[in-house]
Amino acid sequence: MQPMLATAATPPDAPPAGAGWRYEVKWDGVRILADTTGGRLRLLGRNGRDARAAYPELDVLDALPGAVLDGEVVAMRDGVPSFSALAERMHVRDRARALRLSTRLPISYVVFDVLSLYGVDLTRSPLDERRATLERLDLPVPVTLSPVYDDGALLWQATREQGLEGVVAKRAGSTYQPGRRSPDWVKAVHRATRTALVCGWRPESTGSGRLGSLLLAAPGPDGELRYLGKAGSGLTDAMGLQALLAPLRRDGSPLAEDLPPEDSRGTVWVEPRVLVDVRYLARTPTGRLRQPVIRGVRDDTDVDPWEQR
Repeated sequence: MQPMLATAATPPDAPPAGAGWRYEVKWDGVRILADTTGGRLRLLGRNGRDARAAYPELDVLDALPGAVLDGEVVAMRDGVPSFSALAERMHVRDRARALRLSTRLPISYVVFDVLSLYGVDLTRSPLDERRATLERLDLPVPVTLSPVYDDGALLWQATREQGLEGVVAKRAGSTYQPGRRSPDWVKAVHRATRTALVCGWRPESTGSGRLGSLLLAAPGPDGELRYLGKAGSGLTDAMGLQALLAPLRRDGSPLAEDLPPEDSRGTVWVEPRVLVDVRYLARTPTGRLRQPVIRGVRDDTDVDPWEQR
């Protein structure tokens, strides 16, 4: 089963208003479906892979009977969710290493929906009924419920002041629509994020040969790669990224367009296989990302299409 997805608010700087909406914080984490319907817990990312080895703390969910929960795995830093803090946990595949990391980098599972319980499909039930079912569950630590609010404007202001990612508005009577990006869920963010492909990298200007910035791309409607721009901020593990990209080197650009000399000069082109999470302020009229910041490598989801804001 694939998670239900939210559409972007229009305009993007405020959630929709009205009595029929419920509002939650947009958590800056990794989306996970916790599924025990097969008799054994699976923690499924958006790409369908089981991430259980990365989060041994969530073994406590194994006892839930025939359940599917929807939520986000979140790591906190300085009192707010931090994707960069979570990045060190999300790629771990060795359970013993994950257990060691859990003492230094603990995570929580913030749950906001229930799709099944005791083997009964709840996806056709209204959101308010699913929420009531969720609140009756005795969820073990480190699992917690995502709070729900009635005042979207107040939550929008509070999340901005507290440095949180944004707000998700959900229609109270909406069903759960697996794998669909539905207008019944609307996300409003203070700064946008997306998953992009790395198509090349530029070395530092010091002449050291070390990675200094990444060239980013996304597939357009025709499947051809289109340029999103260059990002040099947030590269906390430049050496690790350089090692990851080294075997993917290629002779020419994989992009469908010619880049200006200031972007293409000195670029080391690579096969577009590595995904990174990027936060940015907005997009220019030509589609470039403004003030992009690299937040980490991703392998739990797919690339976002060019058309996504």
